[in-house]
Amino acid sequence: MTEEFLLPDLGEGLTEAELVQWHVAVGDAVALNQTLAEVETAKAVVELPSPFAGVVRALHVAAGDTIGVGASLVSIETSAGAAPGGGPSVSVPVAASPSASSAGAAHGAEASDAPAGADRDARGHRESNLVGYGAPPSEPGHPTRRRRRLPPGPASDSASNDHASNDHAADVQTTGDEAAHERIDAPAAPVASQDAERTTRTPIHGVRRQTAEAMVASAFTAPHASAWITLDVTRSVRFLRELRDDPAHGDHHIGPLALAARAACLALARTPSLNARWDAAAGEIVEHHYVHLGIAAATERGLIVPNIKNAERMPLPELADAIGALAATARAGQTEPAALRGGTFTITNIGALGMEGGTPILNPGEAGILATGAVLRRPWEHRGRITLREVMTLTLAFDHRLVDGAQAGRFLHDVGGMLREPARAMLMR
Repeated sequence: MTEEFLLPDLGEGLTEAELVQWHVAVGDAVALNQTLAEVETAKAVVELPSPFAGVVRALHVAAGDTIGVGASLVSIETSAGAAPGGGPSVSVPVAASPSASSAGAAHGAEASDAPAGADRDARGHRESNLVGYGAPPSEPGHPTRRRRRLPPGPASDSASNDHASNDHAADVQTTGDEAAHERIDAPAAPVASQDAERTTRTPIHGVRRQTAEAMVASAFTAPHASAWITLDVTRSVRFLRELRDDPAHGDHHIGPLALAARAACLALARTPSLNARWDAAAGEIVEHHYVHLGIAAATERGLIVPNIKNAERMPLPELADAIGALAATARAGQTEPAALRGGTFTITNIGALGMEGGTPILNPGEAGILATGAVLRRPWEHRGRITLREVMTLTLAFDHRLVDGAQAGRFLHDVGGMLREPARAMLMR
């Protein structure tokens, strides 16, 4: 008997997904719950476990295709007499051989050294509890569509057509003077041809599209304001060094991001307007009495903001471990959709990218986002003398409907005070 595996309902109103890669090929024997493929939605990359045990007879979708919920992905023969390799395929063969390598790497958040995929079974397949098989057929507005690929030639020789490489590609922009020079001095037809050969076009889809839409909605819905403070964090740097050298805490990889996150959780209790959301439909301001702390992570597929649930309850070592696990999961491309919803406040560690400061855009639905800059050794006034000190800039962007300047200043004062004097955190309530 041949069973059809349909793209399941992935939740959160998502109606389609892009097939990133197959983990099986036609003729392979598969076990129940063995990972068949990875798909990317507008939220995250999801592994699809097999609801059947049997032999793969046909793959109906190629890597790069976008498919609607309820459409057929793969045919699996489940009869007792099925043997690997038997029976013809009824679909167009997939061009590239399947790869079992993990998808994407993450950057931006502090990373843990914990190995990605440690929960895979002996066969090398990750167990999954995905539900929602048997979703209704795909709507007419969401047919399977083939991802566009560059034609062969010099323009595409240096760029792979696989998903990860396309996400790395970016258009190179010239300055105004250079562009004007090309328009005036170069013949029209040859320039058009040369430009086409030196241009890479990357479809806007999945996480990158969702992020772009969310950022535009945030920027033009919430009235953004920002405040920043530059402070001496020399004592925090020493404190972190002592923790790293302490056998009781050395395994927790506690860094500046974890320390700032702990300080932010404590400070939010004193400035609840920053841990709130504007509910326009209900005409209410909703204050949260918990902190689901978002950590912005720049991955190969785009920016995602998974959050740590109830971060305010975690002591510093536990919070550092949670940040490390979040970064490792994002690096492996395995962030679950549940981790991407429900955030109440976000931290973005732009210092990991070498930046001193910047004005971040609010994560939609949140009242504040804190950017932590790089820790730099700078001349600084200390006890009446100019000396070299460790200095950091904190930037707070906030929704001015919910937070005024005084509240933003109080929050930065509290966080900054704890980073100047880590012992002050012991006095916070």
